[in-house]
Amino acid sequence: MPRPHGFTLVEIMIVVAIIGLLAAMAIPNLVRSRATSQANACINNLHKISDASDEFGIEHNKTTGDHVSLNLDLTPYIKMNSAGKIPACPSHGTYDMEKVGDQPTCSIGTSVDPQHVLP
Repeated sequence: MPRPHGFTLVEIMIVVAIIGLLAAMAIPNLVRSRATSQANACINNLHKISDASDEFGIEHNKTTGDHVSLNLDLTPYIKMNSAGKIPACPSHGTYDMEKVGDQPTCSIGTSVDPQHVLP
């Protein structure tokens, strides 16, 4: 008597278990790598803001501690995004900078791992 073609229930359950095991190993790595790339993009934006502040200060004869407006004074020195605004933090944080010579900050800062702060 010929054996019917197809997979048995046990074979299908083993394949599903193996796929589940592989997914359980891969998902935490994907989440961690996403958080790391968002932090790196945020830190890159903070560097750009800091450089723009320095350039603004030099061109306008400002000294360390003089007031600077992130959205008004620094926009000519930073490449804008497609919406014509300063690039935003990928983790939905907001940037702040008040004085020439200060380091810009992200509202997320140290509340996540990896941190969104300049080294």
